[in-house]
Amino acid sequence: MILTKKVRLFPTQEQETKLWQSVGTARFIYNWTLAKQQENYKNGGKFIKDNDLRKEITLLKKDELSWLNDVSNNVAKQAVKDACNAYKSFFKGLVTFPKFKSRKKSKPSFYNDTSKLKVRTKKVLIEKIGWIKTNEQIPDTKYTNPRISFDGKYWYLAVGIEKAKATIKLTNQTIGIDVGIKDLAICSDGTKFNNINKTKTVKKLEKRLKRQQKQISRKYEKSKKKVGENRYQFSKTKNIIKLEKQIKFLYRRLSNIRNNHLHQVTNAIVKTKPSKIVIETLNIKGMMKNKHLSKAISQQGLHRFKTYLQYKCEYYGIELVEADKWYPSSKLCSCCGNKKDKLSLSERTYICEKCGAVIDRDLNAAINLSRYSA
Repeated sequence: MILTKKVRLFPTQEQETKLWQSVGTARFIYNWTLAKQQENYKNGGKFIKDNDLRKEITLLKKDELSWLNDVSNNVAKQAVKDACNAYKSFFKGLVTFPKFKSRKKSKPSFYNDTSKLKVRTKKVLIEKIGWIKTNEQIPDTKYTNPRISFDGKYWYLAVGIEKAKATIKLTNQTIGIDVGIKDLAICSDGTKFNNINKTKTVKKLEKRLKRQQKQISRKYEKSKKKVGENRYQFSKTKNIIKLEKQIKFLYRRLSNIRNNHLHQVTNAIVKTKPSKIVIETLNIKGMMKNKHLSKAISQQGLHRFKTYLQYKCEYYGIELVEADKWYPSSKLCSCCGNKKDKLSLSERTYICEKCGAVIDRDLNAAINLSRYSA
């Protein structure tokens, strides 16, 4: 299977400027492709193939878009391919309609051609940028889909490397996992993984973030000037730029803490070496519509939890099963199998009306999931 290897880059000031040029090119071409496809669709035309769009870009390079020659031509080619794939996926019903990439909000990244990527001892060659130092050695093997990205503080190179699946002796145990907001995951063997957002560290960072957001809001209000009817202009001072950078770093740190916690939890579950893991199917999009719980659900990263568990199970040869969406894991009694007609979200303890069993609601659901058979 293909696993991602991610290393940090240490570019010089000149190289960083070139990296930003490649990022800007990838974003511009992606938006240009999307606009072309939209315009063509409105005029009743069929889907434009990416090869035809690439030929058009080659012609534009000679005249209107001559600045594209400053970066690798593979950056623009892959951006066209990415936009076309996103557009096709929408019509297949796999994803929502692709959005135009924003300079402020979209993740800065671009593609590097596989054949042009060369590796030395703690160095990597990126086309039209040069040799860049890395924090660790990349194995000199066959790569797939090399991507350079910026996370708000550091530059990274991610490559797909083919790796043989691990051969470990699995137990006959089946683990059911119930995920939620109070706790991240509750396993059928009684193991409980806490919600990282309730820890002192995260709460302290959230408080600091809230304080700095209020501070920057006040500074923007002070710099506001009326330039017309219902029109205002905001001037960015050095203090505002400084605060924005601090806020960006806080978001990055919180994201890394949550992501690290998800990796630690999924590693701990997989290292118990069960032969089968059963998880519930969650309608995340539907859950996010609840305005009271949407923030807590998004912070938990339940979709990422499932994604990490999937590839780790595949690597270790563990069978991962998703229970049916309508399987009543919370309403069934794990002792006698009796089903409750109604069970509100506020009831944290499951009390069976038939056998009188008293058990934690989430643990009861996890035990029922471990017995699930499709």
